[in-house]
Amino acid sequence: MKMNAALKRRHSEPFLPEITTPSGKWRRSSKHRLKVDSFQSEPTSDISAQILSKEEIARFRNTVKQNICVEMLKEGYHRSFSELFALLCSDRDRRAAAEPGSALSLQTPLEEQQDKLETIRLRLCKAEQAERTGGWTLVCEQRLLLGVHFSTPEDLLLSLHFLHSCADREHGGCSRPATEARACLAELYLKQKELEQARQQAEMCLKQAEDGGWLDSAGQPLRLRARQLLGKIYTQLADALLAASNYKEALTLFHKGYSVAAESENKQIEGEAAYRLGLAYQVTGDHNTAKKFFNTCMQIFGTLQDADGLGKAYKAMAKSLESQGNIDETVHCLEELADISRSNGLQYNLVDARLCLGNIYCSMDQYRRACESFLQGYEVACHIGDVALLQKAQVLLASARAQSMIRNYSADVKAATPVALRRLLAWKESRRHQELGTDSTDHTAPVWY
Repeated sequence: MKMNAALKRRHSEPFLPEITTPSGKWRRSSKHRLKVDSFQSEPTSDISAQILSKEEIARFRNTVKQNICVEMLKEGYHRSFSELFALLCSDRDRRAAAEPGSALSLQTPLEEQQDKLETIRLRLCKAEQAERTGGWTLVCEQRLLLGVHFSTPEDLLLSLHFLHSCADREHGGCSRPATEARACLAELYLKQKELEQARQQAEMCLKQAEDGGWLDSAGQPLRLRARQLLGKIYTQLADALLAASNYKEALTLFHKGYSVAAESENKQIEGEAAYRLGLAYQVTGDHNTAKKFFNTCMQIFGTLQDADGLGKAYKAMAKSLESQGNIDETVHCLEELADISRSNGLQYNLVDARLCLGNIYCSMDQYRRACESFLQGYEVACHIGDVALLQKAQVLLASARAQSMIRNYSADVKAATPVALRRLLAWKESRRHQELGTDSTDHTAPVWY
């Protein structure tokens, strides 16, 4: 009986102990049982949705560069991957060779700039896809878009790389995008002062544009754009030759620049080219030819109502006239310059014109008129607030007054007439009360200037 009772007691007890929370109350209340049941009944789809795939985990773990390169390889764009990888290596090597603290060393590495890498990946993959089907124009179009996209100074090498990869292609190198790429290259090299490279690209662009008759992305004829570029390039090349006193070659290039500028259908560029050619002849001493081009320049700038262009053309013309001894024409030209400058608010040109006129009047011993002109220039310089220009006007005005006074004083001493002696005595007495300022002149004293 005792054995039966023990067996009965053992069967009534649970085989495993009840699992409870540390508080021992998890199973004891219906409230806690509800919590357990609700947790166990949560949909399995919500749990599985929180599990990331290997690809998603890799995107978090890998760098921007790694993700983009892997994506290109997975999609089968192996050439695009190789080109991007080479650009990344080149950027890394340049940074390694840069001086610590230099602008290059402080720039963000290309491999960390996701927007740029994504743009390169997108365009290169499109170009590679077009290349597989023989769409050479589309290949060049995508590379041109990349070259134009990277327009900041820090991206200069990227821009040059993609523009050259567009323009220098064996297939598609004479297409419209490739021709526009040459125009972009000419502009970049011109900004960098690499004039021979700019000249080469602009001349090739002009040849291809004349054959194709294309418009650029902005709707401008590429042949006109190339001519405008060549006008600037020839002029800058000629300036260097002129500075080296190589007048013959300089004039040849200036004429080429003026010729292509005249064909560019841009009057502003044509007027500037005529002005630079006139200055070149002026340097060589051929003032008659210089004046012809200055006249052309005046006509163009007058039509354009370009007061600044007119001002510098009048000033250059006055210099040639003075060199030939045509003083009256020089004065007339400078007076015209002063009027144009005054009416258009070109105060620096007005000061320049007045000081030049004062110098001419001094050379003609007309000191009163010289002082009047210098004084007008001085007053405008005061209004501008340019200290250097103000000091220049002060010196010229003081010099002209001194020369005038010395000359007339000497003449009175030499004459020794009663009138001259009274004038000398009056001037001597007035010096005790006369201040240095221009507005404090004693009007009872003789004015000799």
